[in-house]
Amino acid sequence: MGSIAKKILQDHMVEGTFEIGKEIGIKIDQTLTQDATGTMAYLQFEAMKLDRVKTELSVSFVDHNTLQTDFKNPDDHRYLQSVAAKFGIKFSRPGNGICHQVFLERFARPGKTLVGSDSHTPTAGGMGQIAIGVGGLDVAVAMGGGLFYLKTPKIVGIKLTGQLQEYVTAKDVILEVLRRISVKGGVGKILEYFGPGIKTLSVPERATITNMGAETGATTSIFPSDEVTRQFLKLEGREDQWVEIPAGSDEDYDEIIEIDLSAIEPLVAKPHSPGNVVPLSELIGMKVDQVAIGSCTNSSLKDLETVAALLKGKKIAPHTVLGIAPGSRQVLEQIARDGALANIVSSGARILESACGPCIGMGFAPKTNATVVRTFNRNFFGRTGNKTANAYLTSPEVAVAAAVFGEFTDPKKLGTYPTFTFPDEIHIDDSMILEPPTDGSEIEIIRGPNIAPLPEFEPLPENFEEVEVVMKVEDNITTDHIMPAGAKILPLRSNLPEISKHVFEQIDPDFYGRAMKAKENKGGAIIAAENYGQGSSREHAALAPMYLGIKFKIAKSFARIHRDNLVNFGIVPLTFENPDDYDKINQGDKLAILSIATALKEGSKPIIVKNLTQNIEIPVTYDLSERDREIILAGGKLTYVSSKLK
Repeated sequence: MGSIAKKILQDHMVEGTFEIGKEIGIKIDQTLTQDATGTMAYLQFEAMKLDRVKTELSVSFVDHNTLQTDFKNPDDHRYLQSVAAKFGIKFSRPGNGICHQVFLERFARPGKTLVGSDSHTPTAGGMGQIAIGVGGLDVAVAMGGGLFYLKTPKIVGIKLTGQLQEYVTAKDVILEVLRRISVKGGVGKILEYFGPGIKTLSVPERATITNMGAETGATTSIFPSDEVTRQFLKLEGREDQWVEIPAGSDEDYDEIIEIDLSAIEPLVAKPHSPGNVVPLSELIGMKVDQVAIGSCTNSSLKDLETVAALLKGKKIAPHTVLGIAPGSRQVLEQIARDGALANIVSSGARILESACGPCIGMGFAPKTNATVVRTFNRNFFGRTGNKTANAYLTSPEVAVAAAVFGEFTDPKKLGTYPTFTFPDEIHIDDSMILEPPTDGSEIEIIRGPNIAPLPEFEPLPENFEEVEVVMKVEDNITTDHIMPAGAKILPLRSNLPEISKHVFEQIDPDFYGRAMKAKENKGGAIIAAENYGQGSSREHAALAPMYLGIKFKIAKSFARIHRDNLVNFGIVPLTFENPDDYDKINQGDKLAILSIATALKEGSKPIIVKNLTQNIEIPVTYDLSERDREIILAGGKLTYVSSKLK
């Protein structure tokens, strides 16, 4: 049998050696983008001056920036639609649903490779697919036929035994994984699920687990493709795309984590981290102000049919607000046709658009000092759209109980647990997915006034002299800290000069002014602790600092996608050789690195950082392949790859 992740990666490997820590280059079959990251990704694809995408399938989704308060978002949607038509990309229109839910339903295929410009792309791993979240530029390169490079990961087998008890869910499974390994325990690893317990989990349940595996820092997560997978594809009218990929066994993995499903209890992630997991029993009685059910983690047909059954004949608590967002138009139409939607509406719930919405702070913000229950995958500080709110992550079942009783409570109080079975058939309508014409050469790309040209990418200089430390931060800084989401900022994703004004504003409103002042001199640097850049794949968390003159970042460790994005935009990611040296650099210090270009060219390390302010020398190192170093020396991946993809 063997590891399914290893099999798929080796089947797609074009370059490198499959050895843990060694770089490999794999062929990518499919790509996806969403509108918050897609505008920049397609601007980058345009810059490569190619006529057509070269993947088997590329899909552009609109699901993030659907709150249209002015011209910016709808202008971007028209840009994305015209680009898709020109270059041979399917276009999922606004209202068709969240990219990961729609992709799982209509496009995910066992045994294929997928990269997506969203960190929750591993959702498709629930279908037996290698699906990896990356920066938009990596997606653009894959669409151009370029390989995707990654370090050969460790493959961790998560052995599931037993069966979930009533009111315990797939969400609790991944929260249990997070409780055990933390938000950085998956870095450099693929989480592969096997064991007799997997047969008890449907594809949507598996997808919930692989989706939120992103919060561990894992490269991706994956389930086998079995009879459960085949039945889901049959329901979606795609049974002909099924291939069997059997589960591995104990000897196939570099490490094994065993989880007895029957021993799991309802769990909750407390503010402000998905890894801050405690039993629900510790929170019983805490008043809840707002509940939100949906997101790419828990908005499937199974989720919402269960929610509807639990809400039937009940009303939400007077002091609690409930909002529900179906994950796709297919899900919304199905619950409307079978009557489940009526139960939801009758309860007093607000029906939100089939989009990301409140998960990214795009509407449905809570009141001041609110306690918020969400079935989402992240509860980072400020992500609700309100910095005073405290967000807790739960299963839909626990969320319904909180909405009905107005406080954290045992969901068993809702009554008999509803048994969900998939219908024999569902209504399938792909009319909201626009097919590109065979020849897009005559298509005119539509650009609104908010779309700004890409900046110039300059080669790495030989020396950094008197670079100012414009920011020093602690452990687990997220991409939300660096480049916030929300209704105010997301519409600026295609306008780099404007969005750059918001870098780090969540934690330091003065950052922009300091960075611009440093840029006018010798440039800036950022000093960080552990797991810097965890969270979203948003490349703007690297691209905007680059625009602001950030030359290098020194951290104790970097999250995978953010480190890759720094490389892509020519910012040098350095790590302390001695982590305690983090304490030897202060915000405002002036640093110098001499002969850095030569050092990267030759692959020599450590590199000496001179703290000119404190008159000390600090050795730093880097974890960069030869190709990574060449990209940085060129000033970024766009200049590096453009000539190679003609």
